[in-house]
Parts: sequence; structure tokens; C-alpha cells
Amino acid sequence: MTKKAGQEQMGAYSEAVKSGLYAKKSGLVGKYDNVRRYWEDEITRIQLRNHLQKLIERSRRQMRRLRIADLGCGSADGYELLRGVRQRDADLRQQEVDLITDDIMGIYKGVDLNADLLDQARDIYGNQPKMRFKQGDFTQALPTEDHEKGYDLYFTSFGTFSHHNDDETAINLLADMAKNVEDYAIVVCDWLGRWSYEWQDLWTNDVESLKNMDYVVSYIYEEEEREAKRDQLDHLTLRLMSRPEADHIIKEASARSGIEIKPLQFFDRSVFIGRHMDTGEYNQQAQPIRKAVNALHETNTRTELEALLIDYVPKEGFDFLNDYYEKLQMSWNTLVQYVITLLDLYDTSTRSFSEEPDPIPASYPLELQQKMRELRTLVEGVGWLDYGLPRENIIEPQLGYALRYLVSHMQQGQGCGHGFVGILEIDRG
Repeated sequence: MTKKAGQEQMGAYSEAVKSGLYAKKSGLVGKYDNVRRYWEDEITRIQLRNHLQKLIERSRRQMRRLRIADLGCGSADGYELLRGVRQRDADLRQQEVDLITDDIMGIYKGVDLNADLLDQARDIYGNQPKMRFKQGDFTQALPTEDHEKGYDLYFTSFGTFSHHNDDETAINLLADMAKNVEDYAIVVCDWLGRWSYEWQDLWTNDVESLKNMDYVVSYIYEEEEREAKRDQLDHLTLRLMSRPEADHIIKEASARSGIEIKPLQFFDRSVFIGRHMDTGEYNQQAQPIRKAVNALHETNTRTELEALLIDYVPKEGFDFLNDYYEKLQMSWNTLVQYVITLLDLYDTSTRSFSEEPDPIPASYPLELQQKMRELRTLVEGVGWLDYGLPRENIIEPQLGYALRYLVSHMQQGQGCGHGFVGILEIDRG
């Protein structure tokens, strides 16, 4: 290759770099970090799965396909989340495990106020004939067109319902949904949880005095850049929500529409690992736990497991929250410490523990006992492997999933996570 020919060919690499597709990807930072993909999306999928299964079975019996409306769709993240819901009891040999398959998918309609996000969604999914995107403000009214049929699933994700700063608009939207439904529908409302430990500084027993928070989008930057851009950061006004407040909104919407809107389930998502745990914007005691959990799921990366330990600081006057967080923190830390002990005691040469780990007390929560037993079995089963980095790529991710299990199964659906989600039913039959 001549020198001139080599220089000419360098243009191909320059184009690749400019496209952004040549950048090194990491799940340690960014909008789609590991916690987002392996915790937040998956917790929503797991909690939604049974309700979605029943909705699909109902549609099949009626010889209909699903109609989905994604309100505040952004670049269609909701579509990706829903299509990633898996069958609960999929056999290891089974290849097709998606719950929403092409044959049951009828129409997906994404609505968002931001034109740039909609353009991005169209760039990604513009060739999908079943997907439609429309610009609209769902905080003003249900974005429907003349003679448009109702939908089977009205979906929101990642705090989208918190854009309803005035409860009246949320009540009107839910009432419009109820009147728009022809027969039966599921509604997923996704708010910011009022009692997230991320913003403990904002906790107040007078919830009427602080319905909305000034939410700063600072987490996308590293600390040094975040401080340098402090005056340029985007701010949002977002509604904080707890279970009693959500119940009130739903009850009012039912009365206004004359149609029962029935809560099926509430759950907290992103407990202890919300994005602002790492920024400390709203809690001076916050620790960068999300950063440590991201490392658990990063390929070929060995995590400093002690960085996962949580030191929850109680707030006076909030015993009902302190008790919950205290128990979860103790369970979380006990599991982390147990895995540290297992790794310290495991001898790869003998494929056994140098001494027997302490027995698991029967007084521990059942969820914790189960995960401790499973992780011991895992360390014994793969710790001796001398290839594939078993700690980094097998044991640490499974510790992450075990911690996720604790958070998901010990949560109370009261608004204690970054995300507080309500799954509602409208049955006009």
C-alpha cells in the first residue's frame, strides 16, 4: 500500500468516528447504563409480566391483537421495554421466550411532546409498519384522533406521569382513558417516588407543601464536568408521588368518568440505586451505590465489593420509612458481606472452602436466606474455573441479580424508589 493510498483510506475511519458508532461502549455511565438495562427495565418487566399475560390471553380469546399507546414515548424506550418482557416459565431449551410476539402485536402508538425524540424514534423504527408516532402533550388531554379506537395498554415509563404537575390534569387524563376504553385495558402510571432515599432532604410530613420537586438532569455528567456545568444544567418540575396520593387521583378519576379504575398493583423501582444517589443533589448522606452496582454487571471488571455496602442514615420523624429502609439495608449488606466471606474462604486448588462458612440464621428474611444459599452454590460451582474470569463475569453479575431480587421482593409499593409505578385496570365489561 502506497503512502497516498493509506491516507486516502483513513477517511473511512474518520467517518466511523464521527458517526458515534465507533465509540467504546460502557455500561458504567450514560442513560442506558447497566442498572438501567439489568435492574430498572427488568424490574418493570417482572412486575408487569403477569398482568400483560392476562391481557394477551384475553385478546386471543376475543380474536384481537394488542393496541398499545405509549405516552411520553421519547425515542420509543417503552416499546423496547415491553418487547423485552419474557415468559415466566420459559424452558431452558425454548428458543422463543418473548411475551409480546409479532402475531399478537397490533398497533404501537408513541406520543411525545419533544420533536427531536420523535425524529429519533422514527429513525430507529420508521420501517416498522405497526409503529406510529405523534407529537402531543398528554398532560393537557388524551392525544386521540377522530374515530380512533381505544387501546388495550396505556403505558408510561421512567417518571413520565410526574410531568403532571397539577393533579387535575392527571385525573382528567385517567378519566379520558376510562371513557376511551371500549372493553378492557391496563394502564401503567410511572411517577417519581416521594420517599426515595435519593432525596431524603426533601422528605416532609406535610406533602401538600411540596407536591413537585425541582429535578436537575445532572447525572449524565461525571462529577468534575457536572460542577463546571452547574449553571447550564437542565431543570424539570416533576410531581412526587406516594401511595395515598395515587389512590386519591385514581378515585377522583373514577368518579369523574363514572367508570371504575381499579388498582391492581403498586411497586417501587430503583430503591437505593437511583441516579441521584451518585450525585448527592438531594441527600447529603447519599452514597454512589449505582456506580458500584453498574460495575457488578460490567464485563471483565472486578468490583470493589465493599463499595456496595450501604450506610442508611435515618431521618427523625419518619419511623415508617426508617424501619423499611433499615431492614432492607441490613439484608443488602448481609448478602454482600456473605459473598465477600465466600470468596475469601474459597480455595481454587481444592475446589472447596478452606473452612466452613457460618450457618445462615433462620431469623433472616426468607428472601435473604434463599439468595445466600444460591450464591454459595454458585461460588462452589464455578469458582474453580481458570478461564472466563468467573468472579467478574459470573459471580458478580449473579450477586447483582440477587440484590435486585431483595429490592424487588422486599419493596412495599409506597413510593420509596426513584420510580413508583401503579398498574391499573379498566374493565367496562
